[in-house]
Formats: sequence, C-alpha cells, structure tokens
Amino acid sequence: MFYSDMQEFIKSLEKSGELKKVKTEVDANLEITEIADRIVKKGGPAVLFEKVKGSKYPLFINMYGTKKRMCMSLGVENIEEISERIENLFPKDMPKSLWDKISFFVQLKKMADIQPHIVKDAISQEVVEENGSLNDLPILKCWPEDAGKFITFPVVITKDPETGRQNIGMYRMQVYDGRTTGMHWHQHHDGARIYRKYQKNKERMPVAIALGADPSVIYSATAPLPPGVDELLFAGFLRGKAVPVVKAKMSDILVPANAEFILEGYVDPAELRWEGPFGDHTGYYSLANDFPVFHLTCITHRKNPVYPATIVGRPPMEDCFMGWATERIFLPLLKITLPEIKDFSLPFEGVFHNCAIVSIKKEFPGHARKVINALWGMGQMMFSKMIVIVDEDVNVQDYSEVVWKVFNNVDPARDTFIQMGPLDVLDHSSSNQSYGSKMGIDATKKMKEEGHLRPWPNEIKMSEEVKKMVDGKWKEYGL
Repeated sequence: MFYSDMQEFIKSLEKSGELKKVKTEVDANLEITEIADRIVKKGGPAVLFEKVKGSKYPLFINMYGTKKRMCMSLGVENIEEISERIENLFPKDMPKSLWDKISFFVQLKKMADIQPHIVKDAISQEVVEENGSLNDLPILKCWPEDAGKFITFPVVITKDPETGRQNIGMYRMQVYDGRTTGMHWHQHHDGARIYRKYQKNKERMPVAIALGADPSVIYSATAPLPPGVDELLFAGFLRGKAVPVVKAKMSDILVPANAEFILEGYVDPAELRWEGPFGDHTGYYSLANDFPVFHLTCITHRKNPVYPATIVGRPPMEDCFMGWATERIFLPLLKITLPEIKDFSLPFEGVFHNCAIVSIKKEFPGHARKVINALWGMGQMMFSKMIVIVDEDVNVQDYSEVVWKVFNNVDPARDTFIQMGPLDVLDHSSSNQSYGSKMGIDATKKMKEEGHLRPWPNEIKMSEEVKKMVDGKWKEYGL
C-alpha cells in the first residue's frame, strides 16, 4: 500500500487508532515540543494539533514515532519486507541463461516504471502566494536556548548545475523573518556540494522546499543513498509507484505534486549568516556558525494544507525510528560490499553516527579490523565514532548480550584501535569540528594468530536434551 499524500496517511493513522487530534489551542513556542517529547518517549500516537496560536494551519507531528507507524508509512507490516525487495534487485550471480537474463531485464523495467512522473496540475500549487510569508506557518521554537523558530521537517530540493540531476535532503532552516531562513548544509552533505558549485560560478542557486510530501518522499530525503541515486526514484521504489512531480513556479526544479506546501526561492552563494544554536538530536545544543541564507520568493500550497513538524533532542525521538528503518532497509547494500556481515545495529543512544554494532562471520585473523576499516570508507558510515564487531552468533539487537561479549572478550591493548578521520559536524566531543578520533573494538573470539595463545573457553550452555525435558515438565514444577 502507498499513500498519495500526507493527508491520506493521516486518515489511515486515525482509522487504525494511531492518531490523536487535539482541539485545544497550543503554542508553537516550546509548548508543542514539550507535549510531543512526552508522547514519543512513551510510544504514544501521532498528533494533529488543530489550533496553533497565531496560525490558520493545523500542525502534524510524530508521524514516524514508533516502529509500527514507521512501517505503516512505507506501506509494510514488517520493515524487512523492504530489505528483501532490495536484496532481490541484485542477482547473486550475473544472468547466464536466457530466462535469467529476461528476469533481470524485467527487474530493470520495473525500476524504469517508478521514475518520477511529471504532471501539469498539482494540489501543491492549488494556491499561489508570491508575497507569502513564513510568519503564517506554525513553525516551532523547539527548545529554550534555540536561536529562534526552525522549520524541522523540510524536504530540500536542489539541482546540480553541471549534471542537471536533482538532489533531495533534509536540513533544518532557522527562520530569520517572514522571507529568509538559514540553510543548515554541513560540508559533507550533497546539498553543500552542489552549493559549492554555484559558489564557484558566482551564481544564485535555485532551491525548493516541500513541506508535507507523502511519507515515502519525506523518509527518502533522509536516506543515505549511494551517489547519483535519485531520492524520488527511491521513494517510487518504496511506494511501488512513481512519485508525481510538477515544475516549480519560479524555477525548473521538479517538486512533489502532492505536497502540502512548496517554498520556492534561492540561495546567494556570497551570503552567509549566523545560524543556531539549536537543540539537536544528540541531546545537546549544536553551536552557532555561519551558514547560507535561503530567500523566499513564492509559496504554493494545497487548499486546507497541514504543516508537518518533528522535534529532535535526547533519544528516543521520532528520528530514531527513521534511523531504525534505514538500518534495516540498507543492510542488504552493506552485504553486497561486505558479504561477511550478518547484521548490524545503530543504537538510539548513539544517535546514528556515534556507535555501530556489527556481527560478522569471522574467517581469518584481523577480519574484524578489515570490516571496521571498510565501513569507515563507506558513505555516511565514515562518521561512525565507535564500531563494535562481534561474532555471527551474537544478536546485535540485544544490547545486553553485546555488552556482555565486549566486556568479556576484549583485551583493550590488543582489541581496540584508534584512528583519525572525519566526524559528524554535530559531534561536540572532538577537539576539532568535523575531524577527530574514532575507535574500533574487536569483540570476536580470538585466534592464535591474533596473539591469543591460550585456549579460548567454551561458552556455558545447557544441553538441548535437558532443555527439552524441562520444557515438557514445566507445568509439573508449578513455577
């Protein structure tokens, strides 16, 4: 199942008991954050605030805030369904027989069928406001020390001036006034890479922002896709149907046709402005710095739109469940490059980049180090500050079991190593921004060649025969 737009998803959530409508007037200044924070931490519902002080638009929040709703948003009962679909896209061997080749080309044809589909009329352009103001939107000030109001759920669309390819990402936007915002592009982001090309050419950079696209598009804006993979194509893959797009009013950027709002404008490469601080997903305020400035030139929206928002802060938060989906969905892609990987986990407490736990089928001395170094060379995995490797029989989703293995199997001098490299910009612990040390931890069973000359002890386990016998007599024990 897929949702044509966000409001259809809202109706589905209400029908399934996953939505709460709040009719009491609430304030976008701190109050909504406090409410949403309490709800997400107790696994509560998505919320539609129907009356937000100072705005005529309702606000929708916590749409992905549980594993169940994350699955619902992508039209599946189990997130592993998507992983399997991705795995099936890649043949284990190159096609050999005629039938294999036909099957392979059928798969490629299916990918072509989910390319973004251009339409002429779009609900996202039912109303056009060339003099529209951001002050009309119920934009949140999330935390007390935030520098101001921030657009927290923007799908930011840019276009590479050299290749013509569009890129979609999600970057917070501090509201300076009704017509300008910050554009929080970290230097490693694709948006920043495209921005540098406009900067080099001294050209204004057209930008469009979709607010409230269908759930697959919003999620795809956060996905760590390989270079050159179109986020809208990926959204089409997730929803099983092409995403309809329409040409923006003020540029040739293609925007989601079924979005609630589209903000059109530009970034001047010569202009920077102080942005932040902002209460971030690390649970700490990220520091202020100079960032590019977005200038609004036009707002389009559907009739009776709903404004989407999210909050970030000390985990668990809504973004944790989006990160969980990424972990499960992209495991097959990791396995293509590193087939020895059996599973991996990104703990919520590590807020995506601070810790990764990986289980492998260990086959030779130094295998864990090989995997750690390979992961540090793969896309956004380069930001992982700590990577823990365990054996294939360890359940990486059971953190108690993982910690037991680490505490018992690691000799610090032999099994840990420090390396310098890039870090996430939001990592406040490093001495320098975006660069510092990272740790690899090998918690696998050690081989003689790795310096463990003593016999490795057997793990305590009860025999299967006794376990079955006790299972059969359990009711007799009266326990």
